[in-house]
Amino acid sequence: MTVSTITEAAQHDSNTRIEHAAEFAYAMRHHVIDMGEAQGQGYVGQALGAADIFAAVYADRLKYRADDPEWTERDRFLLSTGHYAIGLYAALAAADIVPVAELETYGSDESRLPMSGMATYTPGMEISGGSLGHGLTVAVGMALGLRHQNSASRVFNFLSDGELDEGSTWEAAMGAHHHRLGNLIAMVDMNALQADGPTAGVLGIEPVHEKWAAMGWNVYRVNGNDPAALSAAFDSACAAAEPVGTPSIVICDTKIGYGVPLLENREKAHFMRIDESEWSICRDQLTERFTDPTYLQENEVQA
Repeated sequence: MTVSTITEAAQHDSNTRIEHAAEFAYAMRHHVIDMGEAQGQGYVGQALGAADIFAAVYADRLKYRADDPEWTERDRFLLSTGHYAIGLYAALAAADIVPVAELETYGSDESRLPMSGMATYTPGMEISGGSLGHGLTVAVGMALGLRHQNSASRVFNFLSDGELDEGSTWEAAMGAHHHRLGNLIAMVDMNALQADGPTAGVLGIEPVHEKWAAMGWNVYRVNGNDPAALSAAFDSACAAAEPVGTPSIVICDTKIGYGVPLLENREKAHFMRIDESEWSICRDQLTERFTDPTYLQENEVQA
């Protein structure tokens, strides 16, 4: 086999993986809309914006068994931001860990899918969410524990840009470097908005890339709504992952409500209240955005 043939085969494989992740994210976004309609409100915008990040991990890189969420050799995915649970549930459904039919129970009494993540309720959810800033601390301890067990499993930790306001996040970042946790891969959803307003106005966190690099991490910053860019970044992070080494972080710049123009441009987008008549519009826009090749040009929606 010639070098050019190997390169073409690798490129074909890469394109197939990217397409699969994009399809996974598209299914996730429909699941998010369905769950959001069940409540009429929620953290829909964050879940839509971060769908490509979840998909980059679950569709292509996370080692798991859908029929055995407690499989000892699984990779661990920690959702530090409990209010993003709607996004994780959508990923778990797309990954066949949670039945799609169960999504209609989202947020209801006795459901395994509460509005804020609870590990004791939901298969595939590793930690409970609550006050922000704890996820990376748990991830550091978990990564260290797995290494002591001689496990090849990796720990993936999902963070939000608002969590970078928390001092515990940076203590954990230093701890990961100190313990040389190469089996830890973090990702940050940089949607530039938190409960009290724009992230930059609450507490400036830039330059984010330089801060994580100064903590001793491998750092990759990409458009978090670009499946190809995410694929390349996670390829690099996973290639560097080993029990003893340098932890990695993928910083993902995203747009709240991505894929649904009605929600992309909504004010007070941190916690959205959506009228009953708007859900069908959301579905139509989502379908057009990802299936009609002329939609982007006609509607001037930037990818």
